[in-house]
Amino acid sequence: MKEKEPFDRNIPYNQLPLLPPDYDLNNKEVLLNWGYASRNLAELRRNILRLPNPNMLINTITLQEAKSSSEIENIFTTDDELYRAISDSVKENSASPETKEVLRYRQALWTGYRNFMDKGKLSQESVVKIYQEIKNTKQGIRPPQSQVVIRKGQSELNPGDIAYTPPRGKGIVEDKLTNLFKYINDNEKFPTDPILKMAIAHYQFEAIHPFSDGNGRVGRIMNILYLINQELLTYPVLYMSKYIIENKKDYYYCLGAVTQRQQWKNWLIFMLKAVEQTAKNTNHLIDAILDQMAATLDYGKKELKWYNKEVNEAMFYQPYIKQKTIGEVIGRTSRTTLTKYMAELSRMGIVTPKQEGKEVYYINNDLLRILES
Repeated sequence: MKEKEPFDRNIPYNQLPLLPPDYDLNNKEVLLNWGYASRNLAELRRNILRLPNPNMLINTITLQEAKSSSEIENIFTTDDELYRAISDSVKENSASPETKEVLRYRQALWTGYRNFMDKGKLSQESVVKIYQEIKNTKQGIRPPQSQVVIRKGQSELNPGDIAYTPPRGKGIVEDKLTNLFKYINDNEKFPTDPILKMAIAHYQFEAIHPFSDGNGRVGRIMNILYLINQELLTYPVLYMSKYIIENKKDYYYCLGAVTQRQQWKNWLIFMLKAVEQTAKNTNHLIDAILDQMAATLDYGKKELKWYNKEVNEAMFYQPYIKQKTIGEVIGRTSRTTLTKYMAELSRMGIVTPKQEGKEVYYINNDLLRILES
C-alpha cells in the first residue's frame, strides 16, 4: 500500500476528502457525549417556551453571540457601546467600525434565519448572503487566483507562519461546497444524527474556507440554522462562541488534527461538549431571567399603579431602555408623564439612568448582570 504523503500546510488542501467522512461514528466516547448533548439540547428546546416572548431572549443573546463570535476573529467592542447602539438607531449609524461589524453579524444571523424559514434548507446561496451581510460586501466565493492562507496568531509558536492553506483553483471550492450542502440536506443518502452531522459539516466548511474573510462567523451561524432545520431547536438561541473562546486552543488543535491526520474523534467530542455546555448555560440563563422578571413584576406592581406585565416584559427586552420604549407599551406620549414614570423606576432601583450627551438611557442592571455572568 502506498504511504500517505505528509500534510503540507503551505500547499492548497485540494485533496480535502468529500463527505461523509471515512470514520465509524459508533465510537463509545462519541456516543456518550452525544447523549449528554442531545439531552441538554432537548431541555433547551422545551425551556425557551417558558418565556412569555422568546424574542426577549433572542434579542439579547444574539447580541452576546455576535460579540463573542467576532472576538474569536479579534474584533472587539464593548457591551456598553453595543447596547447603546441597538437601543438607538442614530447611535447605531455612528458606532465604531468594530461595533458595526458585530451588529452586522447579528443582522446576518436574522438574514440567514429568514432565508432558511423561506427556503426550508441551507444552501450555498443563503450562506453567501450571510457572508455578504457580515462583511458588508458584494463579493461571493473567493476567486481561484486569491492566495488566501491561514497564519498563526501572535500568541502561537512561530507567529505569522502559514498554519493552513485552503483548497484553491477553478471550480474546486464550488465543488466541495456542493458536496457539503448535499451532505447537510440529504438525510436519506446520508442518515447521520443531526448533531454529529452539524459537527462534521462545521469542520468541512472551515476547511473549505470559501470566503476571503469571515468564514468562522459564517460557519457558526450555519451551526444554529442547521439545528433549527433539523427541528432540534425552534428558535436561534444556542450559541457556542463563548465556549470556543474559553477553549480556543483545543478548538483549533482538534480542527488541525482532522485536517492533518483525519482524527475525527476528538473533534466530534469537542463539538458535542460545546453543545452540551452551551445548552446548559442557556437553560440557566432562561431560568435566571424568568426568576428576575417575576421578582421585578411583583415589586413594580406593589409600588406603582401603572406598572404591569407588558411594561415588565419591555424592561427585559434589552438591558438599555429608552423612555419612548415604555411610552409605546403603555400608550402614553406625554414627555412629562414618561419622565415622571422613568424617575419612579429609577428611584425604586428597577433601572439606573445614564447620560450620554443629550441622550438618557435607562439600564436594567439585573438583566445586565444575568447576561454578563
